[in-house]
Amino acid sequence: MTEPRTAYDFAVLRAVPHVHLGAFVPVGVLVHARQAGFLGLLALTNESRLRERVPSVDVGMLAKYLRTMERVAAGDTQAGAIALAPTSERFHWLTAPRSDVLQSSPVHEGLCDGEPSRMLARLFAEYVAG
Repeated sequence: MTEPRTAYDFAVLRAVPHVHLGAFVPVGVLVHARQAGFLGLLALTNESRLRERVPSVDVGMLAKYLRTMERVAAGDTQAGAIALAPTSERFHWLTAPRSDVLQSSPVHEGLCDGEPSRMLARLFAEYVAG
């Protein structure tokens, strides 16, 4: 028997070391499957790996921002009031346009078979860990 397909939205988190140039480096992936009640975020938070990819930014601060975003996605109460919001609100907050060093790509959609967490891992491997 085939597993039911699950609709999801995703965005790639990007480090933009020089905002005025617009060049970016993928550093994380965010997946939201509303019907499954799933919101997950995988990010590079290891400072030495970040330094290799984005040497011209404060990697300590970037790693801290990424860890905070992971906590918001996970609904960790230590991450503040936004972490208490429903998954859809947190997803939209995390993907809201910013003109900062850490930005989200446009939101894309797809269908996956089975658990959205497997799709999160696959997208992270494809777009970030690659």
